[in-house]
Amino acid sequence: MSKTFDTFGLNPALLQALASEGYTTPTPIQAQAIPDVMAGKDLLGIAQTGTGKTAAFALPILHRLAANRIPPVPRTTRVLILSPTRELASQIAESFKSYGKHLGFRVAVIFGGVKYGPQERALQQGLDVLVATPGRLLDHMQQKTLDLSRTEIFVLDEADQMLDLGFVKPIRQIVSRIPAKRQNLFFSATMPT
Repeated sequence: MSKTFDTFGLNPALLQALASEGYTTPTPIQAQAIPDVMAGKDLLGIAQTGTGKTAAFALPILHRLAANRIPPVPRTTRVLILSPTRELASQIAESFKSYGKHLGFRVAVIFGGVKYGPQERALQQGLDVLVATPGRLLDHMQQKTLDLSRTEIFVLDEADQMLDLGFVKPIRQIVSRIPAKRQNLFFSATMPT
């Protein structure tokens, strides 16, 4: 019997959003990742582009946030997702917004090449989910507009690409500011040794 999204015990608001998007059956990466991420485990997920990797971490993360609602503290985020490109960062943020549309979480996306003002205002309010590219994120950290000391979940999307693009040092700097007690999720299309 193939699984449906109902079998994971996801928050009903998420199931409602999935149904309205027309999603009923999880892809293999989703079926494998969702229960472990919901359980708070660290995970390395490898699946080809177009297999629904974003939902494989977005759904269980939104579920976890909904199960433990805390109002966001100014200049902090509960979830940090790093992405190699602004296009991918925007797509991930849109996915979080559409899956979480009935939950009312604060989601923002931060990348270079655009004005700081709107990004600083989003951070000032505090966030549930922040999707960012490493360079601009470090700028905000240096300007003290963002504090990662309350981040509970860290996601590295397209981890292979991030490492190929030479983001190792910035990623290390960012990770050093996140509490050691956190959930780590790495997703990638390919993963070289």
